[in-house]
Amino acid sequence: MLKIKYLILFSFLFFSIISYGQFTDDINSNRPGESMSAFSVGKTVLQAELGIYALKEKHDLLDNEISGFGSNLDLRYGAFLEQLELHLNLQYQKANFTTRNVDNYFRLKKTIIGAKYLLYDPMKNYEKKINVYSWKSNHKFNYRQFIPAIGIYAGVNINLSNDILSRPGIPADPKISPKFMILTQNQFGNVVLISNIILDKFSSNKQSIDYVVTITRGITSRWSGLIEIQGFNGDYYSDAFLRGGAAFLVQENLQIDASIGKNYKNTPSILNGGIGVSWRFDNNYNEMLLRVHKEKKDEKGKDKKGKKDKKKDKAKKRLDEVGGEKIK
Repeated sequence: MLKIKYLILFSFLFFSIISYGQFTDDINSNRPGESMSAFSVGKTVLQAELGIYALKEKHDLLDNEISGFGSNLDLRYGAFLEQLELHLNLQYQKANFTTRNVDNYFRLKKTIIGAKYLLYDPMKNYEKKINVYSWKSNHKFNYRQFIPAIGIYAGVNINLSNDILSRPGIPADPKISPKFMILTQNQFGNVVLISNIILDKFSSNKQSIDYVVTITRGITSRWSGLIEIQGFNGDYYSDAFLRGGAAFLVQENLQIDASIGKNYKNTPSILNGGIGVSWRFDNNYNEMLLRVHKEKKDEKGKDKKGKKDKKKDKAKKRLDEVGGEKIK
């Protein structure tokens, strides 16, 4: 059974952590962080996110060291619905030991197949009312941004490695185990907050409740910076990572990134850093069209507007002419 403290942690994070739309003009990648956004890439859109990394581990109690490199590939595809995304994650790692019988190893460290679905978008069917008489009213603080978009993820871990790193007293990873996540996302201007609550391998004795919280800030139209904390809370492994990174938008469908991260513990102590690229293929994407009300016309084909509408149009024109100052 899961420990009570893990359930408390789950409840706390879910209830306290507080560019919408599925498809965006520019690529929206999960890299260089480890969190997953609440939104999908968009129906018929294919996106690949590839990274390579170097790592160094040192375990003080077991007196061994591991150094090596690895690669991580995420394939994302928007299928059937605008809110649905199919997801494949593959991670390969090659490393060397200094004080083990095994000199080196390579393995497919992670294989996860899953799907993500956007349950709730606070900006869907919401239209901010424009007050053409007041600049202040149009720029006041919007409390709606504190309502997060919410998505869910369900997947399957498939263990294809030979468990060469298993230690006495610690069970090997199960061959097949489920993975579920709750995903939330807020946007505060040019700052995006993403949080993930992860129930991983909970049907086995390697069960864990993990979390990731990521803050991304747009610095310019092409540069963005990221800071992230990731926690693992299981019976056999508990730790926390602090990670930082940056991304550069090369063009609307291409992004490059770099990151570095360090954990809290020394059993083992882990330092890793890497670079990556994200690419999007969206030639088959058809924009979602919103139905708009047609203006009524008279017999001569001219638009019919009431006096109130004409007055608002005239006031809006005056508002634009004076540069957005309040008109009394």
